[in-house]
Amino acid sequence: MGTDIGDLLQKKTVGLSDLTNRVVAIDAFNTLHQFLSIIRQRDGSPLKDSSGRVTSHLSGLLYRTTSLVEAGIRPVYVFDGKPPELKTGTLDRRKVVREAAREKWENAKEEGDMEAAYKYAQASAKVDSQIVEDAKYLLSSMGIPYVQAPSEGEAQAAHMVLKKDADFVASQDYDAFLFGAPAVIRNLAITGRRKLPGKNSYVEVEPELIDLEGSLKNLEIDRGQLIDIAICVGTDFNKGLERVGPKTALKLVKKHGDISGVLREKKLEIEDLEQIRELFSRPPVTDEYELKWKKPDHDKMVEFLCEKHGFSRDRVEKACERLKEASGGRQQTLDQWF
Repeated sequence: MGTDIGDLLQKKTVGLSDLTNRVVAIDAFNTLHQFLSIIRQRDGSPLKDSSGRVTSHLSGLLYRTTSLVEAGIRPVYVFDGKPPELKTGTLDRRKVVREAAREKWENAKEEGDMEAAYKYAQASAKVDSQIVEDAKYLLSSMGIPYVQAPSEGEAQAAHMVLKKDADFVASQDYDAFLFGAPAVIRNLAITGRRKLPGKNSYVEVEPELIDLEGSLKNLEIDRGQLIDIAICVGTDFNKGLERVGPKTALKLVKKHGDISGVLREKKLEIEDLEQIRELFSRPPVTDEYELKWKKPDHDKMVEFLCEKHGFSRDRVEKACERLKEASGGRQQTLDQWF
């Protein structure tokens, strides 16, 4: 998902302690998708309650968010709104991929190939409206704020950092830089030991900080040129140029100054080019939000997670207590952290 420009950007490994007292605007859809992909049983099946409702995302939100708050981080989750019309083709292709993966998952389970089953199950994960509704309710009961974006969540998160209402965007994708985010944290939701796909080996996944200004200076380009490079490679709004990866795109854009020169040289066109550039440069965002971190509502958490979804009462109460202690038991607003 997103654009494949990661190899061009400078990354620095950081610890959660480096983010203490900082507000992090988390791409909610991206994070929920990670939880749905990773938190699964051996055959790839997601965690479910006794009624068959998926709970992998709730488990991830509860425990990971609690850990972030304990580290002194102030998380705010930003949810996608209506996708741009230009994204329709990408969404249709993703649906086809998910459905094909689901079929392969079922076949692998029947054949007893658990490794393949797990891989295909991950690719079949989908964030639907019920998952979003449940995630918002849980965050509210935990005292964690969330923001509803009018369109792309990463664009809204980038806007919040540019406004200095947040310090970082947290996302696995690189689109936030195209929307102007000055700094992005990757791997915030999946820190820890992770198995390499298709291999019997593991790696330690740690948070990475990517600074936009430093990366642009190193590449000797500006943000507009970075947008053009991404369009050459391919984004959620266009396919990109054939046989053009990020390094080739960088050379071409630096040689010609912008994507228009690249297209003239190659005698090619990109449909809706100016609309795509405009969408990254001036995306739909909102200032209608309020960031307040409150103490968790014990009764709401227990009723929702334990009584409705069958979570362990003991574990939920412990998470609630951890949240209370980490927040000092009082409501906190952005002003108190700067």
